[in-house]
Amino acid sequence: MTTDPQFLPQPGRRHALAVLGGMALAPLAATVQAQPAIAPGTPIRVLIGVPAGGTQDVLTRAIAQEVRESLGPLIVDNRSGAAGRIAVEAVKTAAPDGRTLLLGTASMMTMFPSAYRNLSYDPIKDFQPIINAARFELALVVHKDVPANTLPEFIAWAKKQPGGASFASYGAGTPSHFLGEMLNRAAGLSMVHVPYRGSTPARQDVMGGTVPVYFDTVGGALQMVPGGRVKVIATSGEKRSPLMPSVPTFVEGGLKDVVATAWFAYYAPLKTPKPVVDQLRAEFMRAVNSREVRQQLLQNGMYPVGDGPEALLKTMREDIARWAAIMKAVNFQAND
Repeated sequence: MTTDPQFLPQPGRRHALAVLGGMALAPLAATVQAQPAIAPGTPIRVLIGVPAGGTQDVLTRAIAQEVRESLGPLIVDNRSGAAGRIAVEAVKTAAPDGRTLLLGTASMMTMFPSAYRNLSYDPIKDFQPIINAARFELALVVHKDVPANTLPEFIAWAKKQPGGASFASYGAGTPSHFLGEMLNRAAGLSMVHVPYRGSTPARQDVMGGTVPVYFDTVGGALQMVPGGRVKVIATSGEKRSPLMPSVPTFVEGGLKDVVATAWFAYYAPLKTPKPVVDQLRAEFMRAVNSREVRQQLLQNGMYPVGDGPEALLKTMREDIARWAAIMKAVNFQAND
């Protein structure tokens, strides 16, 4: 063994080597730590339970533009049918890798548990909530030939229709459907429900006069009004919509119990790893809070929310209880 002092381990030298070693490892550690859970590359599919062309497409495409660089392409995959349940079930059984997501609606995730006896999924137990992205209100829309311009005039007209006036919704068991049922109950009407497979065909039929009444989102109503083929009678918020300030609410019309708002939220399959969910939440949150996305949402009748998983779960539990009480009051049960 050498006894030359220059080759013996010295305390200072050991310290210097340790520091140098740490400096050498630091960039590697930072690189490993910075690796995203989802690297841009393979597209992320977002399943939507209605046909193409609706408000849900607008929301998802707006977010897709903002997250393209960080997450890669977001592809809208419209899986209509069974009032959206086909899309929900497809995401429930998808690989939990963050590459297949669901745009869940208030109806899918909080109304259907009470509406359907044999629902094949549990909104709370079968999914990882990511973000509540946007909320919206609804509107009572009528064909231009309906002889009513105010809520009292509409109620008087509807009461005179033999067998009850027909009203369209964008799906059985949705907020659109239940707003009609709530109005029936509050105003003593007997309107007959006509469910559609999404908002696009329902809008086409109310504009064409095939069905005289439709309960649409405020954003959807905004799209129809410029053509002059429909009129908006009332909106469903507690206060007037900033997008339709001249249109009164049902509350202003004396129907204090006719209030309905709904929301759009994103979900991943249940076993999706937490780092993946966290990255999706952070990127979607950044997108929803961006000026570009907020402008697009407001222009289409939606209000940005941005609630994370805990707040979204709280909203879901509260809405499940609220809609269950409403369905019990109107004695509603959907056909499985």
